[in-house]
Order: sequence, then C-alpha cells, then structure tokens
Amino acid sequence: MKLSFSPEEEAFRSQAAAWLAEQLAGPFREVRDCSSLVALPEERKRWEQALGAARWSVIGWPEEYGGRGATLAQQVIFAEEYARARAPARLGHLGVELAGPTLLVYGTPEQKQRFLPRIAAGEEIWCQGYSEPDAGSDLANVRTRAWLEDTPDGKQWIIEGQKTWTSLAQFSDWCFVLARTEKQSRGSAGLSYLLVPMRQPGVTVRPIRQMTGESEFNEVFFTGARTAAHNVVGDPGEGWKVAMGTLAFERGVSTLAQQMHFRNELDALIATARENGAASDPLIRQRLAQAHIGLKVMRHSALRMLSSTSTEVGPAGYTYKIYWATWHRQLGELAMDILGPSGEVADSAPYEFNPLSRLFMYARADTIYAGTNQIQRNLIAERALGLPKEPRIVR
Repeated sequence: MKLSFSPEEEAFRSQAAAWLAEQLAGPFREVRDCSSLVALPEERKRWEQALGAARWSVIGWPEEYGGRGATLAQQVIFAEEYARARAPARLGHLGVELAGPTLLVYGTPEQKQRFLPRIAAGEEIWCQGYSEPDAGSDLANVRTRAWLEDTPDGKQWIIEGQKTWTSLAQFSDWCFVLARTEKQSRGSAGLSYLLVPMRQPGVTVRPIRQMTGESEFNEVFFTGARTAAHNVVGDPGEGWKVAMGTLAFERGVSTLAQQMHFRNELDALIATARENGAASDPLIRQRLAQAHIGLKVMRHSALRMLSSTSTEVGPAGYTYKIYWATWHRQLGELAMDILGPSGEVADSAPYEFNPLSRLFMYARADTIYAGTNQIQRNLIAERALGLPKEPRIVR
C-alpha cells in the first residue's frame, strides 16, 4: 500500500516543512531533537502554544476548535514532516491525540466549546487516569470510585482512588479519569469517564523515578477531589464505551509520526554501526535489514487502520500495538549490541546516556504500557478472532 499526493498536497508539505524548519532553527532550536517527555517543560509548553497559534497543533480538527479541517492526507503529511524535522515530543500529546478526539466524538457541544480550543492552543495540558495498582492491562478492574453530591458549588462528582503510571501528571491541568460510579458494579459495567481538574485540593501527584533518572510517570491520589456533574463524557455508567473509543484514537494518524521517529532511530543505529565497525558483523547487518523490513510492514499496517472510518478498534488495531512494541523493544536490544560496552556508561542522574542507550531503556516499557503483550494476545484471540474468553477473577 502506497500513498501518493497531489500537487496541492505537496505544496502543503512544503508549507509545513518550511514553518517547522524556521521555528526549530530559530526560537525553538533548544527543543529540537528533544525526545524526553519531561525535559524543558516550560520551553515545550511554549512550543505547544506556538503550534496552536499557527494552527499546526490539531490540523485535523474543525476550524471552530482551533484546527484547519485538514484532510487525512494532509494530516499524514504533517505527521511525517513533524518527525522528519526532529521536532520535540509533544507535551500536550494526551490532550491532542486522546482527550480531544474523544470529546469530538462523544462530548456535548458545551464540553467541546469549553475544552477543545484550549487543548488546541496549548493552554491546558492533559493526562490519562486509567491504570491503577490492580487495574493495569486488565482495565475492567478499576476500583477508583466517584459519586454525585450536592455541594455549595452545585452538584459535583466526588472522587476517591489511586491511578498509577500517569504520564505527565506533574505538568497537567486536567485528567480524563475512568471511575466506578455504580455501587457493586463489576468489570466493564458501571464505569464513567470523568474530566477532572488536577490543580485542586484532593489531588496528590507523586513522581515515579525511572531508571533514566527522570520521572515521566506518576502516582495520582484522589482523596475527595471534585469535578462538576456535567464533566462526564457520555452517559454515567457507560464510560467503558468511551474509554475504548479513546484507545482507538491511539492508533490514528500519530502512528505515522511514531514510525518516522523509529526511522530516525534506525538510521542512527546504521550510522553508528558503520562508524564503530559493528556493520562488518553479518548478524548485525541481518538484524538491521530485518528492522528495516519490520518498519515497512508497520507502515502498511498503519495505513490499513487509517483507511477505516470506525471509532472502534478493529482487527488491524488489535495487532498493531503488539507488533510495534515488540519491534521497538528488539530495536533497543540491537542498539545495545551495536554500541557494545560504551552503551552502558552514563554520568549522574538525570543520566546523560547515549540516545541509543536511552532507546533501549524506554523500549523496555513498550511491551508493558497500554496493555502488556500477554494481554494483547488475549485481546486478539477474544475480540478480533472471537475465541472463547479466558477465565478471570473479577474483584
């Protein structure tokens, strides 16, 4: 499967590439090549705002919410040019890629008007309140509770519970939280999808230090935190449907930008192998060739997903996560074999690793977050292939 673009679309590519080149060589040169999600947060928040001001942040959204109403081809082009320009990892990516698209499909007109323009403008950063200590890959075990109460500020949801592995919570203004709102409900029933302000009493964020010395992940504790009654997406008790819709958006146009980033990493591996002589090893050359082939397969899979107009995760979507996560983990292992002993040396925390060493450490998490490879195989078997469900304990 190959994409071809019209002269008008190629002109759009030139416009996007020129804007990115000008910004990343000028006022935002410091954040170019910044792949860490936590480094230079203030500079990267200004970058989000610059993208919003130029209407490059969410080009596929309607113009009334800060987008350009861009076609799918234009979205693909911008995603590719963004990665090709080595622009920084998006501080606002959970709002841009998950919360915003979810609101576009499931939100009320009032919710869209309140939240979408601020996400597009880079004024509000979002995080995701899904995983819990006992509900990670098995998301239906969510135990965070919420209930409605009359308060001096009107009817509000009161939230009690804990979320973990919450990326960028320390920088976030809002969190979309999956909570159990029906007493004695179990599994995927009785859950609601709540929009919760982070900067309030009753919300405590505790960073989790990673082996890189950074803290991208956090624990978040809700102890009497509140949000307005109307800050529920979809009907109360139907949060599972909305949550699954959000997961479908993880497999959208941004996957092509991800692949461009992977391409940059693979090119760096090839250059390093040539420089240090590792490329003379036929097994290393074979593994590099296999990585190149795997990346091509990944692109075809992503294009197949993008050809679907459904907001539900289809068979291609179920296989995509396990494929790219396994591929990227293997790329990290290959990076360490190419680097040799020098890849294991770093200065004091936050560690100044060789970028390829950092690739290895980050890629170890790819087969765990957003559903472990083991859980992904269950999903493929049960939901994509329709095989009998594995017996499980519901707490």
